[in-house]
Amino acid sequence: MKSYFVYIPLVTLVTAILGSVFTSGSTNGWYKTISLPPWTPNGSFIGTVWTVIFALAAISALIVWNTTSRKKSLKKFLPAISVAFVLNAILNVLWSFIFFNQHQIGTAIIEAGILGISVAILIVLIYPISRLASYLLVPYLLWVCFATYLTYIIWILNRPA
Repeated sequence: MKSYFVYIPLVTLVTAILGSVFTSGSTNGWYKTISLPPWTPNGSFIGTVWTVIFALAAISALIVWNTTSRKKSLKKFLPAISVAFVLNAILNVLWSFIFFNQHQIGTAIIEAGILGISVAILIVLIYPISRLASYLLVPYLLWVCFATYLTYIIWILNRPA
């Protein structure tokens, strides 16, 4: 068995768990005290969306690693893609920490924008290797764009007068 079939799902799971740790500690406290727009999705919906996104991202990464391991001409892309995936995972967890743990809504907007850029970069880097793998990340990009906008609205609703 190829090691990436173990490592990619493991990294994905660790990323999801870390994000959840930072999120769950605040959803019953601080988060319930701030003003939210009426169209804010409920927690179970958000959790379901993230589960699907993490699954799609893991499948995308597995496709990329499987394809590059079979085609020597594509191996040159793997270091940049590896760094991009790891950076993206760090940024993903960092948003939860900044927003839910540190309660820094303004900083979370900026961080979410950077996270969105990192997803877009991943899509572009992966496209020459596998269109399918890049398309699997499009829902992630759309969700991060939505989350960035939602964070911005939350900041507007809760900023000091």
